[in-house]
Amino acid sequence: MRNIGELMKKAQMVQTQMNILQTKMEHQEFEGSAGNGAVCVVMTGKGVPVKVKINPSVVDKDDVETLEDLVLLAMRDCHEKTEETMASEMERIQTSLGLPKDFKMPF
Repeated sequence: MRNIGELMKKAQMVQTQMNILQTKMEHQEFEGSAGNGAVCVVMTGKGVPVKVKINPSVVDKDDVETLEDLVLLAMRDCHEKTEETMASEMERIQTSLGLPKDFKMPF
């Protein structure tokens, strides 16, 4: 069994790195799109909307549902990109500390 002090030290290092990552994600912007770029959404890594761009070609007063769906899909795309980045950064942090990829922290 590993030394409990060493394990606690690594846990503290992961916590510190997580705090840095969360701050970074707060300020990093991600773009999601739908409809071949007809609708683009920009959000921070914390999910705060920053910008929405809509190509006038998808604006139809008789078909609002399609535009609503495109906005929703663009938001989901943006969210997925954020999640992928977060997972990749977490893996990088864990690897740098010699922790296995599937190691789960309680925070």
